[in-house]
Order: sequence, then structure tokens, then C-alpha cells
Amino acid sequence: MTAYDLLFRGVLTRMDAERAHDLGFRAIRTGRPAARAVIRTPHRPVEAMGLSFPNPLGLAAGFDKNAVGIDALAALGFGFVEVGTVTGLAQPGNPRPRLFRLPEDHAVVNRMGFNNDGAEAVARRLERRARSLDRRDRRSRVNLHDTRHHTARPVLGINIGKSRVVPDDDQRAVLDDYAFSARQLAPYADYLVVNVSSPNTPGLRSLQAVDRLAPLVDEVRRVADDAANRPIPLCVKIAPDLADEDVVAVAELARDRGLEGLIATNTTISRAGLRTPTSEVEALGAGGLSGPVLRQRSIEVLRLLRSRDRDLTIISVGGVANSHDLAERLKAGATLVQAYTGFVYGGPLWPRRVLREPTG
Repeated sequence: MTAYDLLFRGVLTRMDAERAHDLGFRAIRTGRPAARAVIRTPHRPVEAMGLSFPNPLGLAAGFDKNAVGIDALAALGFGFVEVGTVTGLAQPGNPRPRLFRLPEDHAVVNRMGFNNDGAEAVARRLERRARSLDRRDRRSRVNLHDTRHHTARPVLGINIGKSRVVPDDDQRAVLDDYAFSARQLAPYADYLVVNVSSPNTPGLRSLQAVDRLAPLVDEVRRVADDAANRPIPLCVKIAPDLADEDVVAVAELARDRGLEGLIATNTTISRAGLRTPTSEVEALGAGGLSGPVLRQRSIEVLRLLRSRDRDLTIISVGGVANSHDLAERLKAGATLVQAYTGFVYGGPLWPRRVLREPTG
């Protein structure tokens, strides 16, 4: 048992989960190295979506909603960091408590509700970061023999979603809302993600229907490329609760619309397969479930998507807890792999451990 395991079981599990997250994230940001050196692992860089990822393991959206700790998180070993979900309008999210741990299952239930500072505020933060990185890069060019400055920028994904106040049945308003976020954030993104699969925004998952998703991705692509003055790789994040035929339909849409990638999958509304007593789970109420219980369905969706398209970038997420899970996803056809709950339970040394440990 690691020191983090002892801390997690003895202290963090006795604390409100959201407060524990905030304290832990603050500690990561405070303790981060001044710059991120390239971390050597057995994994080779991955070329995908026209980008070079230092390794295949990334941090999923939801951990850093407001883009306040990108470089600190990358310094832990992640090959890429996806921030958000960011909405056009700032919003507080659902009432607390809204984040819960199920330690017996190494799982998390959340109904955060896209709490974030809004696209304009996040864009200003990313602009300041970009200026800071540019200054660092200029120093690096001047100090060519100073190895302290030989660092790499982490690949940055930005995940955007629908503002809660926007009616889900008003297609024009939905398009405008996502377009506003894309316009603000695309200049700072290495890739952009359209999130239509969180269970915690009423009506959001209805946007996964192909007839509604097609015009949405078309609008976001047009606005994003124009705002960034360059092509921005575009992905869609889908739910594990889609029927297989709907997964296939999204895969066909991705091909027809020229999407660069799909992220599979988001959290689930199912509670099947948990060890935690049903009464305890029901007492927590609604929300998206993540953790190892999601592993089987996530792999099923991955294999189904890959069977439909051999070339599409697929980022597999859901139930990734160790090096074996990472290897299994890559073998099943994932281009890249993301984690969230495994990192929450594993602690700050978890990314490097997963990347370096044997996969058997």
C-alpha cells in the first residue's frame, strides 16, 4: 500500500469528495516543477490528428474544468491534458453535494452539472498561459545549452458543452452556444471536443442523435477553424449508454463529416455491477458513474467503433485503472487512452506508474 493509499483511506475518504478534490488539485498546482521536462517511458510518442503526443495516456475532461493546472498535471506524466467541460456562459453547476466516492468499487458518482467559469474567462486564462509559454520558449532559444529550458508543451484538448440555460430543443440557440465557446477557445486548443454525452445537463444527450449532431459539428468546425486561423482537430465524446446501432451511426457520421476523432466513453447512468450496497448507491441520487465498472462497456464501444473505421482516432476512456488496462485498450484499437477515476484513486504518482509498469 502506497503513502497515497494510506492518505486516501485515512483522510480523503472522510472528507467531502469535492473538497478533497479541490485540496488535492491545489497541492498539485502548488508543488509542480517550474517547467515540464520530457518524461521517459517505454511508450513511444503517438502521432494522431496531426499532433504528436509524448505518450498515449491522457487526463480526461472533468478534473481541470477551468484550465488552471494544465502544466502541473502534464508534469505528472500525462501525454495530454483535456480541460473542461467549458460552457459558453459561466455557471455554478448543480447544488452540493454533487461528487461521491464508492471506495469498494474504486468508482465515482458525479452530478457536477458543468460548473465552470465560462468560455470568456477560460479563454483569458489560456491567453495568459500562452504568453507565458512563449516567453519560456524565447528563453529556450537563447539558452540553447541550458537543459532546464529543454521542455515540451503538453498537448491540450478543450472540451466544450451546452450552457444549461440554453433550451435543448432550440437548435439555433444550441448551435450559437457551442459556436460561442468554439470561437473563444479554439485559438488555444490543440484539439477541440464537442461534449454531447454528460448525463448531468438536462437534454444534452439528445444531441447525440445524428440528425442533431451533424449540424452541430459542422458549425463548431467552421467557427473553430476561422477563429484559430488553422484547422482544429475536432472530436465528439459519446456516452456508453448508446445502443450499438447508435454507436455505429455516430461512427458513420464521424467519417461522413470528416471528424478527426471520437472519445468513448463518458460516464454511465447505469448502476449495474457495483459491489457497494444498493441502498447506499440509491441514497446518493442521480449522476454519472465512472470507474472499473465501466471497463467492459467502454471496451465494447471501442471495438465496435474500430470495426467500423480503421483510421479514425479513437480516444478510449472509462475504467482505466492500471498499466494492464492501458495496454488492453491499445491492443483493442485505441489510438490514445484517457483516465480520470483511476487517477483520483491512484494519486499523483499514478500516471508515471501506469506508463512504466509491466503490462502483464
